[in-house]
Formats: sequence, structure tokens, C-alpha cells
Amino acid sequence: MGGISALLGTLALVGFLLFLAGAGLAVVSASQGRPARGGALLAVVGLVVGLLFSIVSQGIIIVEPTQVAVVINTLSGNVEAPRQGGTHVIVPVVQRVAVTYPITQQEYTMSGSIGEGARANENDAVEARTSDGQTVRMDITVIFRIVPGTSGELYRDWNDNYLAGFVRPTTRSLVREVVSKYSAEQIYGEARAELGDDIKREVATRFAEENLELTDLLVRDITFSESFTEAIEQKVVAEQNLERSRTDAQRAETEAQGRANAAIAAARGEGEAILIRAAAEAQALQLVSQQIAANPSLIQYLYVQNLSDQVSLMLVPTNSPFLFDFNSLASGDPNFVPPAIEVPEVTPAPGS
Repeated sequence: MGGISALLGTLALVGFLLFLAGAGLAVVSASQGRPARGGALLAVVGLVVGLLFSIVSQGIIIVEPTQVAVVINTLSGNVEAPRQGGTHVIVPVVQRVAVTYPITQQEYTMSGSIGEGARANENDAVEARTSDGQTVRMDITVIFRIVPGTSGELYRDWNDNYLAGFVRPTTRSLVREVVSKYSAEQIYGEARAELGDDIKREVATRFAEENLELTDLLVRDITFSESFTEAIEQKVVAEQNLERSRTDAQRAETEAQGRANAAIAAARGEGEAILIRAAAEAQALQLVSQQIAANPSLIQYLYVQNLSDQVSLMLVPTNSPFLFDFNSLASGDPNFVPPAIEVPEVTPAPGS
């Protein structure tokens, strides 16, 4: 109970020792025929001192700042108001301290790793089933504290067995209940944080009903079955390959579209060039036709001009009224000059 209680207990012990010494002295004095008054007086004083300090020591309790004491009335059996940090006086025999609880933060860990957690020698991970029938194992740590003002109710419900009797089984049960609402794929993915929040909310509500305050709940590890893990990994790889294929297809489509656009542009340009050349040739032919109509001998001149310089003899059909004026060619008239042909400039078509 602290230093004061120890001191009072020591004084009570001294009083009882004086009682025994006085009683012994009185017996010796009586056996020797001497007055036993001195020994009897010492025995009485020792007894009174021993009883007094013994009762006082039992009536004073000292509670540490990190503790709360649950006091019960032995006559009525009622749980009285808890005593928090400090020195308190109770009625000996009528009142007694039933239990002293720590009010600091406590943690309870259920882990699948040997050597860790409340049950370090066994696999204590919480095993649960998801909504799609997969088995998951979770390492859970709950951090909580006893509410000082309602510690009497905790004692009445659980005595000092609140860890094994309430904290552990209740947490495990609620974890399983919440996990059953999720599929394994959801827990494996983005819903893991949401799962932890749901478990924490459910546990906090249940703890409050039993006068415990949940500070935090940690989902420290989640383990899936090997078959499910392999299936998820295969799915991830397949999705990555599919995404890569989509990217390659989009790239190929873009490149094909680019080549098609280039081909279309080239074809359009070639078509416009052909139109321009055809228009130019048509204009040139029209002009030649006009010149030939105006100068019938022009074609004869052009023919001769394109002959080789080594040609000095020609065979000309006698019945060719339209190709050559043989008399003019034969005479070799030096004054013969073909008419000039003016070739007009061809204007490109719009948009070329």
C-alpha cells in the first residue's frame, strides 16, 4: 500500500512484540514470586499499540497515479466508488480493496509469429473467412485503457479476468464478423484500409459497453492462402499483359493511321499534279492545233528539223497531200521560216 502503510504495519508489529515481551516478563516475575505488574503493563501497552496500528494500517490505502482501486463493502457486498491516485481512508473490516487496476494504456496482440504477442508460444493469429469463402489470417493489436470512473462495473462483470475473458474473444469474434463482409480480392486490394477502420469501429463500440476505452486497433499483417495468392499474381500479370497489348495496339493503330494519312495526302498531291499536267498538255495541244490550222506547212518543218543531219535522200509518197510540200522542200528555199508558236503560261489549279 505504499510507504505509510508499511510504516504503520511495522509499528503494529513492534506493538505485538512488546505484548509478547510483557507477557513473558509477567510470567517470569510470577514464577519467581515477584510482582508481575511491570510485565503485565508492558503487555497491555504492546497489545494496544499493535492493534491500533494494525487497524490504522488496514484503514489507509495509497493508490498510485497510474492505478485505480476498486473498494467493496464487506457487509452489503456492494461495489463502492473507485479510489484513484492518492491516499484514502477506509473502514477496516467493513471495507476492503478488491482489486487494483492499471489505468495506463494496455495492448493485447494476437500474432501468428512465434515469440510475439500475448500467447508467444503459439500461432495466435485471427483466422477468418471472406464473403467468397477464402481463408485469411490476420495479426491484430488492440490498444486500450480502463476507464477509472467505471472500473467498479468492470470488476463486477469481469473481476480481473477482463483480458482473457473479454478483450481477446470479443476482438477475434468481431474481426471474423467484419471480414465476412468483404471478398478476399477486396481485402487484397484497396479495401484493406477500409477493413481496418470497420474493425476498429466495431471493437470500440463493444469495448465501451464493458467500460473499456479503445485507443487504437492495428491490423499488422494479413496472410492469404497460397492458392489465392498465386491466382491474384496470375491475374495481375494477365492484366499487365492485356494493358501492354492495348498499348501496342493503340500505337500500331496510330502509326497505321499516320501512314494512311500520309498516303492519302501523297495521292491527293499526285492527283492534283496529274490534273495540272493534263490541263497544261490540253492547253498546249489546243495551241498546236490552232497553229497547224493557221500554218499547214508547220508540221512539215518540224518533221524535217527532227531528221538526222546524215539524211540527204527521202522517199515521199506521191499521194500525201497533207504531210509535205515536196516542191518547197526540194527547192531548199533558204527563205523558208516556220511560223513562231507562242506557248501560253499554264496557271496551276487552285489548292495545288
